[in-house]
Amino acid sequence: MAAIDDTSDPGSPVHSAYPPLLEAAWLCQADQVCPEDLPMTAAQALAVGMDAPALCELAGLPRRADPRDIRGIFEQALQELGIRLPDRYMARRYALRRLAARFIAGEVDLAELASDEWSETEVETAEEQAFLALLPSCACCIEYTLGLDETAWEAQLQVAACALVSHPTVGPRF
Repeated sequence: MAAIDDTSDPGSPVHSAYPPLLEAAWLCQADQVCPEDLPMTAAQALAVGMDAPALCELAGLPRRADPRDIRGIFEQALQELGIRLPDRYMARRYALRRLAARFIAGEVDLAELASDEWSETEVETAEEQAFLALLPSCACCIEYTLGLDETAWEAQLQVAACALVSHPTVGPRF
């Protein structure tokens, strides 16, 4: 599970167009958020003017709180704020697009892209499929599974990532 990026920083290469709490909801459904990061996300949401009893409770939880408690209060806060959790399928597609954007911005290196985490992600568009097809299950298998050396792989990933990011098809709506 990845930590939430600090997308609240406008100077961040992958500055999100979405409020941190809304993006956290999508990334949480895609298993891309560590529960211990959610209290800080709640605090950020409070700082920008969002308000709900469960949001205040979540912001006050320590990072070491039980992850099940954090998740339950997070979902309650979303409900109180009228934010619906996306289905896992849409959230995974959004997370894949976000991974491509982070790769382009240099926030993710090649070794981090090689993971079997994405192997069962269902995609719809040609851009999603092209990027996903270039994500091997481990870094040592790039040449074996893709028939590419690292330089060729990186070049193809850049092209596929740019195509995917330039054609956003899913994501939070406010």
